[in-house]
Amino acid sequence: MQPIRFAIVGYGFIGHRHAEILRGHPACELIGICDVSEAARQKAAVLEVPLFEDLGEMLAQVPEAEVICICTPNGLHADQATRALEAGRHIVIEKPMGLQKAACERVLFTALQRARQVFVVMQNRYSPTSAWLRELVQSGHLGAIHTVQVNCFWNRDDRYYGKSTWKGTMDMDGGPLFTQFSHFVDILYWLFGDVTDIQARFSNFTHQHNTEFEDSGFVHFRFESGGLGSFNYSTAVWDQNYESSIAIVAEKGTVKVGGQYMERIEYCHVEGYEVPDLPPANPPNDYGVYKGSAANHHYIFENVVQTLRGDSTITTNALEGLKVVDIIERIYAQR
Repeated sequence: MQPIRFAIVGYGFIGHRHAEILRGHPACELIGICDVSEAARQKAAVLEVPLFEDLGEMLAQVPEAEVICICTPNGLHADQATRALEAGRHIVIEKPMGLQKAACERVLFTALQRARQVFVVMQNRYSPTSAWLRELVQSGHLGAIHTVQVNCFWNRDDRYYGKSTWKGTMDMDGGPLFTQFSHFVDILYWLFGDVTDIQARFSNFTHQHNTEFEDSGFVHFRFESGGLGSFNYSTAVWDQNYESSIAIVAEKGTVKVGGQYMERIEYCHVEGYEVPDLPPANPPNDYGVYKGSAANHHYIFENVVQTLRGDSTITTNALEGLKVVDIIERIYAQR
């Protein structure tokens, strides 16, 4: 089969990661990169693919690119995705899908209108513990869900915000729930569905000088399917990430998955259930002085290939990406 041809808009750390995976995948071919930064284009020049400063120019001059990877700042995602879809391309869009539900609805509408696919990068779904939790919940082993508590306590200080012109801004970053913790909002939605009756409190403890939003929040809600939930987060942890965890109290048992990146089973006591041996989690994405969620991007591109060839379905589709943005937008509306 002919390889599936890709182009990337945004050649920062994540764009570079996309390029590495695409160039190493036998079914993929990278044929274009777009970035407004001269430094980024110089970095990409070693790849010996056409380089562009404007997305419209790349879409016009590289019509054979079937898939456009959106790896730009958050506030640009939805608009650029819509433009690529209007040009008849499939898209791989980094989280979050957008910063407003309405913008994401335009992406979904355009994808349906043009019969194109939208692959939203929510790679934590591929972590062994996440897949195990989904099977445990869906199988009915836990029975009715009583309470769910998610804790995400990370470090993001001047080493993170001081190196960027867009991180920390309301219009391009949007806040920790979009940039750091949308993966975990996605896991919450993926496991238990939508939420209602949201109540939240926020505070900015250590980031008044480098962000336009709060660094911490305690959020409480009800699941539409039943049960109570909370999502507690902070980027004010000193020096390094501390914890990403989810604890479930249910009718037939109690489970906690924890560690720095929700990568290990810390507790499982469920009626008539034996804990399986899970494969080890992939390490987190390493950005040097700080770390992010699991390095599972290669699974995303394998899913793109299999889906476009008719051998699979999308792991995280446009509607699911939209719902994550919708939940975060409703949480931040409690400010």
